[in-house]
Amino acid sequence: MTYPPPLYHGESGEVSATYRPNDSKPELVYPNGTRIHYLSTGESTGGLFGLYRWECGPGVTGPEPHYHRSLAESFYILTGVMNIYDGNRWIEAEPGDWVHVPPGGIHGFKNKSGEPASMLLHFSPGAPREGYFEGLAHLDEMSEEERVAFYAEHDNIWI
Repeated sequence: MTYPPPLYHGESGEVSATYRPNDSKPELVYPNGTRIHYLSTGESTGGLFGLYRWECGPGVTGPEPHYHRSLAESFYILTGVMNIYDGNRWIEAEPGDWVHVPPGGIHGFKNKSGEPASMLLHFSPGAPREGYFEGLAHLDEMSEEERVAFYAEHDNIWI
């Protein structure tokens, strides 16, 4: 395997790093208290990847098994225990554990621990997952037809 073609063609580099302090407010808070921090969106990375910090309380939260056709998704556990479905079984993932799911890989995640938990979600390439996360809060306002269209638009195929 070789390196991909250059994305930067300048001669001397540039000042372009992004800094986000740990105490930055989340961009999205669900009624159940789950907080999502948009660390790097697909738009901010030129479509290369998306990175989000997902923080949930002690209640059971997270999607049932599903897959994506257009993107890979990875999970890195920061605190607590998250149950990650790997297509065969639910794994109790703990801080420092990492799970990678390639395009088409069946997966899901739940906080079943009864304690708060947090993790990093990484998507590659950088799809506009913010619209998906924000739309989830309005599923109960959608008709069945609208929900089907919403999931299709955001490449979520339920098992």
